[in-house]
Amino acid sequence: MIIPLFIVDFMRAKVIEDCKLHDRLEVYKDRDDAGEHLARALEPFRTADALVLAIPSGGVPVGLVVSSRLELPFDLLIIRKIPIPGYTESGFAAVSLEGDLVLNEPLVRELGLTPEEIEVLAEPVQEELLARNRIFREDRPWPEIAGKTVILVDDGLASGYTMMTAVRAVRRRKPSRIVVAVPTASASTIKLLGPQVDTIVCPNIRSGRSFAVADAYRNWYDLDRTEVINLLRSHGLLVNK
Repeated sequence: MIIPLFIVDFMRAKVIEDCKLHDRLEVYKDRDDAGEHLARALEPFRTADALVLAIPSGGVPVGLVVSSRLELPFDLLIIRKIPIPGYTESGFAAVSLEGDLVLNEPLVRELGLTPEEIEVLAEPVQEELLARNRIFREDRPWPEIAGKTVILVDDGLASGYTMMTAVRAVRRRKPSRIVVAVPTASASTIKLLGPQVDTIVCPNIRSGRSFAVADAYRNWYDLDRTEVINLLRSHGLLVNK
């Protein structure tokens, strides 16, 4: 099936979306279906010297479909948001396993958080990152990235700060190109990421003041640790039983 794509130069990045899905809700059955849509839009990268890095947890099933369909190497990029005190579903920053930290500066000012408070709030998140790297990746070293096209996959972008942290962690390793690939994102987040990467592939871009990743899916739930482990094992990506 040929997907109608709308391609524009968006600041630095080329943005690729499916014009038929613009501003629509519940366009995907589930994350597997979203991965299929994304893989078709990413078909030009099949022959590139590329690898897929998925952000757990929601990016794992999406990224596994993409890597399988395009026959590209797969790994995980361990990133976590730092939750707002008392509101664990929302974050004011994101941090990588190696300490890359990206703050939502306007939100930090609104919350009145000091650098010392941010450091305290980040500590348990960094501990969780170490645990996830041990459990999901078995503490493997980073894959070789220098000179390659890196496709960063998640199940959607709301604020975009988790993905911005991922971009920062990857760029330090000198890839030839960074591609952000997500099934759904807000238009404002696409604009935020545009100057940071080379290409953004997002079939379902939505405008408006209110945005939730879950609204792009008919079947949506948060993946738990056991589900992620089972997915990775089913693709032969975990050695230990």
